[in-house]
Amino acid sequence: MLSAGIDMGTQRVKVVILKDKEIIARSQQFSGFEPTKAAEQSLQEALQNAKLSRQDIQHITATGAGVNMAPFADSTISMMGADAKAGAYFFPSARTVIDIGAEDARAVKCDENGVMVDFIVNARCAAGAGTFIEAMARALEVELEDMGSLSLKAEKASPINASCVIFAESDVVSLIHKEEPKSEIARAIFDAMAERVSSMVLRLGINKDIILVGGVAKDIGFVDSLKRRLGTEILIPEEPLYAGAVGAALIAARKAARRR
Repeated sequence: MLSAGIDMGTQRVKVVILKDKEIIARSQQFSGFEPTKAAEQSLQEALQNAKLSRQDIQHITATGAGVNMAPFADSTISMMGADAKAGAYFFPSARTVIDIGAEDARAVKCDENGVMVDFIVNARCAAGAGTFIEAMARALEVELEDMGSLSLKAEKASPINASCVIFAESDVVSLIHKEEPKSEIARAIFDAMAERVSSMVLRLGINKDIILVGGVAKDIGFVDSLKRRLGTEILIPEEPLYAGAVGAALIAARKAARRR
């Protein structure tokens, strides 16, 4: 059985193709100003990688912020529902899934079948999402991919305001003028972001095991800060960016099976 999932993210469109629930192809494109076109290109690329045609796919399920612009979708699922399915797929023991994307962060509780039982979303401010790290890297004049390793060199963190990206950036500029070490400022940035995310997760209630997905899951600086804030280990799949698309593809596989 062949199914596909499309995650229409705010920055990137991700596509995953499953064969009997095994990942056989994945692809991504920047959403840009034409997310539908980006999704079409990403799906076509994934099909080519799997040596398949569009007609071979029995069901396509879409999710993500731009789900209404997804091409070819036979069904849709919420981002929280997709996260829950993906979490149980990657780690069957997982009961809490934290997903941090470019514009928002969310935490989901799921059962042993990957069914969402509760969730919480922090979409009020980008200070809890990936764009916060990007903005702070620009303020520090540090490459985004170097922020994590830089923060791990710090012995302590400088204090910054994490309630708003604008306030935080102002604090970072002040610390730079005071000639605070960049490593300590970088750690403060990740600690501040981890504080926002952990407070959200604690409101939901932690059910172990905890899995972290989304693009920020690949940032070692943030992962280190979040582990310290939550006081527990965090599971991360090999390709955390594709979790939403994987969850959607799993739902697609289930729907295709029901049609048989």
